Amino acid sequence: MNLNSKFPQTLLILVIAFIGGVLFIPKTSYAQTSKTGSLDDISFIDGRWRGEFNGGPIDGSWTGPLGDNIVGFLRMMKDGKATLYEIFAFEQTENGPVVRVKHFKPGMISLEEMEVSDTYKFIEAGKNTALFEKMDGSVRILYELRKKNQLVFQKGIPDGGSWKYNDLFVFKRLP
Repeated sequence: MNLNSKFPQTLLILVIAFIGGVLFIPKTSYAQTSKTGSLDDISFIDGRWRGEFNGGPIDGSWTGPLGDNIVGFLRMMKDGKATLYEIFAFEQTENGPVVRVKHFKPGMISLEEMEVSDTYKFIEAGKNTALFEKMDGSVRILYELRKKNQLVFQKGIPDGGSWKYNDLFVFKRLP
């Protein structure tokens, strides 16, 4: 067998394979795609919680996962009067959990249209954390159980190609 006659052919095949591989390697993107998660990824939210926000108490309560959902609410108050209510539904979909939030002023006056809710898609989860992004990509909410009895919601906003997070609500578990 004459190796010299096969060498140019083998080299050409290797070069084509290399170029083809380089051309078809997925490129890294700054846009993060969502992964499939489950309601178990946010189950640490279960319970009754209280914090302070805007000069008054804020209460939150969420159920544990049951079937395809977790439900909960927030009540914000100032000077002994309600200022805002939020109703939450974490719903399991084939693409992972989504969060649907409706906001109400006192008197249960909806801030959104009747058929509209703020909707957030699941991005990722870690130990005692779950990250969701509003469907329009304008904001992210990171739910975090920082300590056994401390639940924190962080709000993320785009900042020069990455996300900047600040604590929005810090809760302590109620008995």
